[in-house]
Amino acid sequence: MKKIVVFFLVLMGLNVTAHSEEIGEVTTVFKLLSPNSKIVIEAFDDPDVAGVTCHVSKAKTGGIKGAVGLAEDPSEASIACRQMGPIDTSKIAELKNGDVVFKENRSLIFKTLQVVRFFDKKRNVLIYLVYSDKLIDGSPKNSISTVPIMKWN
Repeated sequence: MKKIVVFFLVLMGLNVTAHSEEIGEVTTVFKLLSPNSKIVIEAFDDPDVAGVTCHVSKAKTGGIKGAVGLAEDPSEASIACRQMGPIDTSKIAELKNGDVVFKENRSLIFKTLQVVRFFDKKRNVLIYLVYSDKLIDGSPKNSISTVPIMKWN
């Protein structure tokens, strides 16, 4: 049993996605005796492309289940990414399309919110796709944002 726990801890440590920072929130459903349901805005920097920051808005379920971590958060999310500084274009060619740059659990098990990155070489644009998935469900809701790679002066 101890080996299994160590194995999963090692796997969790290999997950090299960005960490988010909460920027703000708005209440969408008032709950008298438990946390409110809300929309949360978080920011994260692309861990592989210095100079790109993404902002994600997502719904968060309140109530008793939400307070103890048993609620399944809704699948809705939106993303906006921008170039905030110089981008090292020599490293862009090394990126793999579909790399996960951000990942977060949206329920106790099975459901995750992910941000993946693609590079449109023809247009010299980074594309960020946010979607929420469930291992047993299809047709996830999604949103994209594009970042044209421009010279930074």
